[in-house]
Amino acid sequence: MSRPRQSDALRAAARHWTTGVAVLTARDGDEVFAKTVSSFTTLSLDPPLISVAVAAHSPLAAAVRKEGRYAVSVLAAGQQAVGRRFATPGAGRALGMFTTVPMHAEVTGAPVLDHCLAWFDCRLQAALPGGDHALLIGEVLAVDGSPGAPLLYHDGQYRELAADHAMTSTGANA
Repeated sequence: MSRPRQSDALRAAARHWTTGVAVLTARDGDEVFAKTVSSFTTLSLDPPLISVAVAAHSPLAAAVRKEGRYAVSVLAAGQQAVGRRFATPGAGRALGMFTTVPMHAEVTGAPVLDHCLAWFDCRLQAALPGGDHALLIGEVLAVDGSPGAPLLYHDGQYRELAADHAMTSTGANA
């Protein structure tokens, strides 16, 4: 199978994975960077670590490497416009804070989105190569969350939970 076809097949298969939507943010001097990401996970509780993937050669990745800090804000249902804005190439870079998306600084000085479902303020521990992406591993220095429903991404579209049908199980195989 040729490389372009393999990339297309991988992209098509990955669209079947439902994930939350988050915005990665960083600051470099007076510039603020933001990018919608779907590759985000908690990595460790002790020490508290998270990981997020971003295009390796993006100005955002360069800002994180230079400044050694970043934040991840988990979007809530109803924040599709925020997700779309920062998924748009070139829309995630500003002097000072973004005027249409309220943000504030936390412990590291990295911007955190207001009104999000949860946020993680981190000091960079490692930036690992991952093909055309960089995997940023951060030590969580401050964190907060609010009750609410998440914004989801599936099959190339933003989605919300239709109703709260929490399932309970007694084991991992349930």
